[in-house]
Amino acid sequence: MTAWVGARVPRKEDRRMLLGRGRFVADMARADTLHAGFVRSPYASATIKSIDVSAAKRVDGVLDVLTGADLGDPFLRAVLERDEFTPTEMPMLSGDRVRFVGEPVAVVIAEDAYAAEDGVEAVEVEWATGPVVLDIAAALAADAEVHSGTRNCLVDLVLFDDPGLDAIFADARLTIEATFTSARVSAQPMEGRATMAEWDDRDSQVVVHTSTQVPHQCRSGIAQALGIPERSVRVIAPDVGGGFGQKCVVSREEVVLAAAAMRLRRPVIWVEDRQENLTASVHGHEQRYDVTAAFDADGRILGLAADITCDIGAYSVFPFTCAVEPLMAATELPGIYKVPAYRARGRGLATNKAPTAPYRGVSRPQIVLVMERLMEKAAARLGVDPIEIRRRNMILPGEFPYTGVNTITYDEGSYLESLDLTEKKITEAGWYTERDRLREQGLLAGIGFSCFSERTAYGTPTMSQRRMRMTPGYDTAHVRMDPSGEVVVTTGTCGHGQGHETTFAQIVADQLGIHPDQVRLRQGDTDLTSYGWGTFGSRSIVIGGGAARKAADAVAGRLRKVAAHLLEVGEDDVELADGRAGVRGVPDVSLPIAELARVVHFQTHRLPEECRYGLEARESADPPGTFSNACHATLVSVDPETGDIRARKFLVVEDCGVIINPLVVDGQVRGGVAQGIAAALYERITFDQEGQPTSATLMDYLVPTATEICPIEIHHLETPSPFSENGSKGMGEGGTIGAPAAVLNAINDALAHRGVEFDHIPVMPEDVLS
Repeated sequence: MTAWVGARVPRKEDRRMLLGRGRFVADMARADTLHAGFVRSPYASATIKSIDVSAAKRVDGVLDVLTGADLGDPFLRAVLERDEFTPTEMPMLSGDRVRFVGEPVAVVIAEDAYAAEDGVEAVEVEWATGPVVLDIAAALAADAEVHSGTRNCLVDLVLFDDPGLDAIFADARLTIEATFTSARVSAQPMEGRATMAEWDDRDSQVVVHTSTQVPHQCRSGIAQALGIPERSVRVIAPDVGGGFGQKCVVSREEVVLAAAAMRLRRPVIWVEDRQENLTASVHGHEQRYDVTAAFDADGRILGLAADITCDIGAYSVFPFTCAVEPLMAATELPGIYKVPAYRARGRGLATNKAPTAPYRGVSRPQIVLVMERLMEKAAARLGVDPIEIRRRNMILPGEFPYTGVNTITYDEGSYLESLDLTEKKITEAGWYTERDRLREQGLLAGIGFSCFSERTAYGTPTMSQRRMRMTPGYDTAHVRMDPSGEVVVTTGTCGHGQGHETTFAQIVADQLGIHPDQVRLRQGDTDLTSYGWGTFGSRSIVIGGGAARKAADAVAGRLRKVAAHLLEVGEDDVELADGRAGVRGVPDVSLPIAELARVVHFQTHRLPEECRYGLEARESADPPGTFSNACHATLVSVDPETGDIRARKFLVVEDCGVIINPLVVDGQVRGGVAQGIAAALYERITFDQEGQPTSATLMDYLVPTATEICPIEIHHLETPSPFSENGSKGMGEGGTIGAPAAVLNAINDALAHRGVEFDHIPVMPEDVLS
């Protein structure tokens, strides 16, 4: 009996991708397609005195130039139903004021992309520049306001406040005060944002093909902004070339193209260039943590206080709002450690920069960095081994389920086991000897660790606590077997490179006793799938895959009824395996599953009432969420002459519960670690004093190549989750979450003998040299 869950099945998607047969938005141009180009603000802060489009309309090939007023001034308004939150309207095309460089103020529609660009250059805008709020410090000073009457604070949450903390800090053997910061970064998916919208006269709806992680949320946003029913909008996500959070919010360009297609009754396409992606899309990661922690003489943490500020840019993104980062950070900062007393304040501050969105990891790379640096600092000052101090503070076997001071209940994890295995593996592999050898060669070298959990698959019970007006969580899957025994699965999740077509097929194939090649996944089309929340937050396999398993199990139950009737045996005696419905213990008595499907569809009269009329089921899943965990270790070298920092070895011990496909998991871990190393050493978006981006090309924004990423060794543990239909836990963000802290700790280990200590990312060569 073949079991597909847990098998290293090659990804079904890869063949068409490698042969160039994928279908992305840029591949979808129609014969009469028009091209859009956006007129964007060259200033970080300005009022618009006038927009003259007359010259642009005379450019050869230009059909129309539209401003916000032409479209009825559509806007999106993300809402968090909390008194501490201030909502802001984000205009789709700004008509009176711009708040960051790259903000769109008009769109040019032309016969080709070249004419559209010429038209963009011909639009004349009269600007009156204003004061720029550049960073967190300027936002707190509130000498100028990004949004009038807000003092730049769009969310201010005090979620926990233990009244005994001050006394704990006063009496503790060791109190550490430190500030930790992370730079603004760009997700940089291989495929940037892209949208093609067209009007369908037959169905009286605008069809929006767009590179998105969240098709249904995109449909809702377009409908709300344009004031039309949702049935008038169909969103289709074809193949999507990566997202990392950048595509899990509704973009202005998606709404504008939908409006343009409705107005012109012709297809309109827009594919952003890399400069637009770096400057005018959403960013992530820019945060500051002012932290105080108390420890006893043995290194056990006694109390923790954190004042968390997040630079959220100019607007709240739809639908998550700007509160997603401060909420996540303040709620989940303690992580895997037993913190007895806790205080946390989280603020989202507006600045004259592009908005931030839920970048991969959503504050957890930062909170893990904070906790892991605190453990290292306490260990050094108390003379305790840094691995041992982690053991003394982490949630241990036998203590699960564990409810922390943050009121979160952690399901069973392998925190201690993953740390112990990591230490064992790197010791056996000679990492410490290698570190000493590098030092003898004149390099500075260090080893760093990070231990963490990753809260995944946030269902409605968890997401509702954020009080979003649009509360994501559940997902629904539909499983349908056709007369030939082939299966189509539809789901509200939306893959963008993770291998969903393979892993969902493995889950469903196991339940139905067929081969994964007989299962086809359909997702990303709002007219075909039930309302769903897309793919973000490491939710797809637990929630979407859980719903698919439930639906497949229901179809399997009907197949067993049919087989029992045709074979004249008890239903409980039927098993589905290897493409056949057989009788347990009687190997010669069976029927092909395809034969059962044929009878159900074509010879219904042969079956009792309860077995008739199709083989399909629709089920939903809405778990509370579950915690995967991991331990990362890395060996880095630092060249004292150039400041060059290199990760030389990287090891991951991860636990995501039941592994659906080890090949897919390993790919996600490696990609995540690469992204985490990038955040620690290379990537940062920078601005000059006027708010002009100074990292607007890939010459200035350093995305690492394969030569900068060292080999990554991966080991798996499996602690099944009781909250998951599959026993699996999400794992799509863990590599990114743990890697920055491990790299930073390794750098500090390398430089410790020189009295140097960094508490920010990225650490650049100039930091080392200074």
